[in-house]
Amino acid sequence: MTTQHDRTSPPADPAAGNPPRPAPRHRADAPVPDAPGRSPARGPWRGRPGDPRWARPALLGLLLVTGLLYLYNLSASGYANSFYSAAVQAGSQSWKAFFFGSLDAANAITVDKPPAALWPMGLSVRIFGLNSWAILVPEVLMGVGTVAVVHAAVRRRSGPGAGLIAGAVLALTPVAALMFRFNNPDALLALLMSLACHLVVRALEDGRTKWLVWAGAAIGFAFLTKTLQAFLILPALALAYGVCAPVKVRKRLAQLALAAVALVVSGGWWVAVVELWPASSRPYIGGSQNNSFLELTFGYNGLGRLNGEETGSVGGGGGGTGRWGETGWDRMFDSEVGGQISWLLPAALILLVAGLVLTRGTGRTDPARSSFLVWGGSLLTTMAVFSFMAGIFHQYYTVALAPYLAAVVGMGAAALWERRQATWAALTLAAAVTATAAWGWVLLNRTPGHLPWLKWAVLVGGLVAALGTVFAGRVGRPLASAAAGLGLVASLAGPAAYTFSTLQEGHTGSIVTAGPAGAGMGGTGRPAGGPGEGRNQQGLPGRTPPGAGADGTGGFPGGGPTGRNGQDGRAPQDGTGNSAETVPPGGRADGGDGGGGMGGLLGGASVGSEAKELLEADAEDYTWAAAAIGAQNAASYQLATGEPVMAIGGFNGTDPSPTLARFRRYVAEGRIHYFVAGGGTGGGDSGGSAQIAAWVAENFEEVTAGSTTFYDLTRRTSD
Repeated sequence: MTTQHDRTSPPADPAAGNPPRPAPRHRADAPVPDAPGRSPARGPWRGRPGDPRWARPALLGLLLVTGLLYLYNLSASGYANSFYSAAVQAGSQSWKAFFFGSLDAANAITVDKPPAALWPMGLSVRIFGLNSWAILVPEVLMGVGTVAVVHAAVRRRSGPGAGLIAGAVLALTPVAALMFRFNNPDALLALLMSLACHLVVRALEDGRTKWLVWAGAAIGFAFLTKTLQAFLILPALALAYGVCAPVKVRKRLAQLALAAVALVVSGGWWVAVVELWPASSRPYIGGSQNNSFLELTFGYNGLGRLNGEETGSVGGGGGGTGRWGETGWDRMFDSEVGGQISWLLPAALILLVAGLVLTRGTGRTDPARSSFLVWGGSLLTTMAVFSFMAGIFHQYYTVALAPYLAAVVGMGAAALWERRQATWAALTLAAAVTATAAWGWVLLNRTPGHLPWLKWAVLVGGLVAALGTVFAGRVGRPLASAAAGLGLVASLAGPAAYTFSTLQEGHTGSIVTAGPAGAGMGGTGRPAGGPGEGRNQQGLPGRTPPGAGADGTGGFPGGGPTGRNGQDGRAPQDGTGNSAETVPPGGRADGGDGGGGMGGLLGGASVGSEAKELLEADAEDYTWAAAAIGAQNAASYQLATGEPVMAIGGFNGTDPSPTLARFRRYVAEGRIHYFVAGGGTGGGDSGGSAQIAAWVAENFEEVTAGSTTFYDLTRRTSD
């Protein structure tokens, strides 16, 4: 039987003290003699030499099914997170806004992240126009690409069957199905992190510098996607290469240094431009208190996420419990997070240990062992940080774990299955299946109203499959294959059910969760048609936001029907949403005319037709058609009208931009037409949003459009 180690053993490294080892039977990327049932030639439809004939068609089928699943019902989310959609709209109208990631085309302030994740969507909107599909299809393509990368990485080390298992696990992870259909930065981040791991594994095969340099470039670009989260796996990758690379120590250190240079260049060029650009001619850096991207990176988006001290946030966790949930080693399994990511996490941990034990005597440079270290190390380090970070944390962050988890499951399952004739291997594989079935029962029991029969099917099917796996090495191939197939179905049934539930509904806002209603809310389901639920303007079930009419009307900029809305972030009927970062569990995610929860800072507005007509009139004569406190308020009106709307104080209304003096100067110069009444009073310094709101109310005339009040900044009350 050909084992992983036979297939992938590297050359010996005498300089490092490794004795010569037998030559490998073949490399994964080297030609092998034709054999019955094998493809004789390389090709797009026939696959690589040495692969079974079914391997490439199965891969193409996996990618096609993943794409179709993620495209299904896509427009139900409308503009998804309107915070980012407004920036995409701005970037489609202004190349300067595109480069900086500005919230509006007039470049008043940026989003609180670097702009790399906005660029694909901005280009799409430039080509296809502003609509839900133009914004979200690039995210779907990133999801399909991530599945392809994980499959490719696992196939090289463990064969096409393992690659398909890994790809299917990733595609059917509920939080992956959520975020690869949503416009937060996490989709691009997951793709780039997966690519970095794959490239490091390639470098560990032959010690070529180019793979490691490309991995550094991928992580650098991931930094431009979500800042320091991209660096969570750096220790695991650097340690794995530093210890296991098949080259001399001096060369390893030089290669790691070159990879670090590539990281700095690919991630630092944009930072350098922003920091060197005169502050007076670029937008304010949203989320910072001193108009500095470096401050944003190391404060609000950096150490603040770990210790809970995020200046400008609505409040951090601080300690073991708090606004963002309880921290601890079991956080990934708790009632808030478990249903999003943890379905196969117990199995992944078991299989990771088994893989490392299995490869313990194979030598320092064995690629199979290195692969477990790369993917498993990335899984453990990211999971540890998520489990204990006291600052802002949302359930959907766990999509970062999905590629690592899927790769470990695919590699570990294949390694043990190849050795199923050994009692310890069969028992370990059976333990992984049993743990998955039992944990699946627990997770499904947290939403008892959703497919109540499924938890028993998963438990019984998993236990039967585990029993069959124990004897898989002693029975005929048909029975062994049947046990393996049943185990795979039982393991994926639970996450698949949550994934399909996720696809059925639109999602917007800050706190988006996968699965049926209540899956990310401590297990407390919310019955359909509960308080606040009505019919939206399309005649479909949907929550009526405060301030909207009883029929749910009020405008839907996203252009499509939506699902439920509330704490779990299912789409409100107006198509607006909340920031990716700042609504704490229990905060309101809905909003009506004039703003939603917390004074309009955390919920977008429902923009009626009269308000829309008011802002569009003579908008071309002004730099900003209006100004509103908080990014969500501003985004709602901007998406509805297509005109720039200034977000005073950034997302929370707490950023000192603009100051009262600067705002008064803009008004005196006739650059802002209306001020949206209501919203929040974010405070901040003496020139903050509260002072601006008070000054406007004292000096300008009110104008009512529908149920919304504006102040006309061209008409003083004293005139």
